[in-house]
Amino acid sequence: MRGAYATTDHALRAQWTDGSFENRVTHVLRGIAILGTLATNIWIFTNPEGLVGYATRMAPGEGELYWTAKVAQQLAQGKFLGLLTIMFGIGLAIQQESATRRGVRWPGSYPWRAALLFLDGVVHFILVVEFDVLMGYAVTGLVVAYLLVRSERAQRRWMWSTATFHVALLTLATVAILAAPPSNEPARQLDPNPYADGSWWDLVVFRLDNALLFRIEPIFIFAMSIALFLAGARLYRAGVLEPHGHPIRVRLMIGAVIAIPFDLALGLSGNTAGMLIARYLTASIIAFGILGLVGEFYVQHTRVGFAGRRLAEVGRMALSSYILQNIVASTICYGWGLGLASKSPDNARVPFTVGVYLLVCVVIMTFAHLWLQRFERGPVEWLWNASYRRITQRAELAGSTAHRAP
Repeated sequence: MRGAYATTDHALRAQWTDGSFENRVTHVLRGIAILGTLATNIWIFTNPEGLVGYATRMAPGEGELYWTAKVAQQLAQGKFLGLLTIMFGIGLAIQQESATRRGVRWPGSYPWRAALLFLDGVVHFILVVEFDVLMGYAVTGLVVAYLLVRSERAQRRWMWSTATFHVALLTLATVAILAAPPSNEPARQLDPNPYADGSWWDLVVFRLDNALLFRIEPIFIFAMSIALFLAGARLYRAGVLEPHGHPIRVRLMIGAVIAIPFDLALGLSGNTAGMLIARYLTASIIAFGILGLVGEFYVQHTRVGFAGRRLAEVGRMALSSYILQNIVASTICYGWGLGLASKSPDNARVPFTVGVYLLVCVVIMTFAHLWLQRFERGPVEWLWNASYRRITQRAELAGSTAHRAP
């Protein structure tokens, strides 16, 4: 049995040696994370009141449809956000490793990368959706980039300290929710409703007017994000995506199996405090299990396969895919586009949501496949990379000029 994990296939060993197979598995994981976050966010798009309606009345429908929606939401809730966060940490470790091989000092010009990602997030937040994650990842990535140059012991301390702080903050929030007196007032409806009746510009103004409210989550999970970034980087260096990382992957999967029943019980309880713990604690443990499961599957297979290739294409242009899926879903659901969310009856909300999700996935996968047949990078990645190169070249030129000045 041990020999099975030693990966005796010559072609697979060669792929692992040159890093190509590991890179493809990383792309697959990013693709899963991107389409997985859509599985959570799609319920926001198909709610006639958007994020506001989703936050106050999460599950649509009644009877069996209600519980179908609750279970479907809970299966995705927080897991793929956690996986995406972990993958960002792995991406940082890969960039640091690449810089070290090239003899470039780390973090070097990475702050420019973080600044451009933050700018992408600002534009995405204002023009597309209010639940953008890019701004939070930009700030977290900047902090973690500097932590990665510290000793392994220091990184481990930071990881556990931020994780402990997050759990403490989550505990305080849970206690506050449980101690608050119950409210018998029905949830207020948006009037006017910019999601169903407003123009694209009305939604832009609505986001700006409520920017602080919409940006609470990235602030609340900042410590958790640092911990997950550092954990992702540490797991990558430990070989979680390499053949010898089998024991690590097993531990991750065991942790997820233990967490799943607690996550479902908390998320389906109907209690806000339970849903909070599920989204921001048990979901992250399950995200590590997904990482271990996907890694284990591909370590034992010499081919990525058709589904894997489509997911890898989405992962290769993850930034473009993430933004595009939100644009497509907005166009289908919001009033400034087709406005189908407000036109869909409540008793058809669940099949409508599933249908929109599948349609958007097909659009994103098809676009990624066709685009990457002609171009090396996704459109947003190309613009981001061109901007980064232009900025860093100008910075180097300015530094060189200043150095030569008498």
